[in-house]
Amino acid sequence: MTTALLTHSDCLLHQTPAGHAEQIARLEHVLAALDHPKFDPILRKKAPLVADDDLLRVHPKAHIDDIKDSAPESGIVQLDADTFMSEGSLSAALRAAGANTRAVDLVLSGEAQNAFAAVRPPGHHAERQTPMGFCLFGSVAVGAKYALEVHGLKRVAIIDFDVHHGNGTQDLLEGDPRVFFASSHQMPLYPGTGHAHETGAANNVLNVPLAEGSNGRDLRRVYEEQILPNVALFRPELIFISAGFDAHSADPLAGLNWSTEDFRWLTHRICDLADETCSGRVVSSLEGGYDLNALAECVAAHVEILMERGA
Repeated sequence: MTTALLTHSDCLLHQTPAGHAEQIARLEHVLAALDHPKFDPILRKKAPLVADDDLLRVHPKAHIDDIKDSAPESGIVQLDADTFMSEGSLSAALRAAGANTRAVDLVLSGEAQNAFAAVRPPGHHAERQTPMGFCLFGSVAVGAKYALEVHGLKRVAIIDFDVHHGNGTQDLLEGDPRVFFASSHQMPLYPGTGHAHETGAANNVLNVPLAEGSNGRDLRRVYEEQILPNVALFRPELIFISAGFDAHSADPLAGLNWSTEDFRWLTHRICDLADETCSGRVVSSLEGGYDLNALAECVAAHVEILMERGA
């Protein structure tokens, strides 16, 4: 088997105002890093447009219609303090969600051992009826529901290591006992959610806040002592990763001190867990990461480990 890479040129058409952190250059740097010859064995697939039926499992029709109606014919429109849409944003967001459903198909069919979605905009802040935090649709949540409803899985887990709490993913899935959502994130920090006492309506949420300045030793401790054991107890049949790389020490939007080697270690340990619980099946999707060089380096390390484990 192999690792699948899902992306689409439409994800480069989502424009934000000059100086905005979630910029086209993020994905350009990621794709340039993954163009290295060592990534030649990867299975490259175009991300499809997600079907409305797949979006409707996590977002009401009113939200989907609002996002579609908000898409401008030209220029850039503002949806909230930091979330914008341009002419190409709707297609980009639909393909970001579609990358996750297609990744599920590839992994569960055995065509790939694991998969990485190199897409934008990110998705883990989008709540049921609220676009926010650069996000329009909950792409990973869409993938999780797709795995459950279309492929008939009984349990899936999501590990979110973005530096910001995945409030959207939690909002979309906390009432479904078939999903376990675990998040490590800096606190205090945007969006202000993710306290340890937030355990979900189905007791299926684990939030592990980290203080500003937390480093790789702290990362290893909370994952070895809390997150990985609790996900293991859930016995997922597929593990999703909300792969944000903005906990890197170079990132301008936060204050954790993780290194590229820390992300490499974490990817290995999540794959270890997947080997133990779900035959190594992992679907990872790009979330944050706003220092361009650190982002590209971390994604390359992350995908390199996925390839090594999927060989």
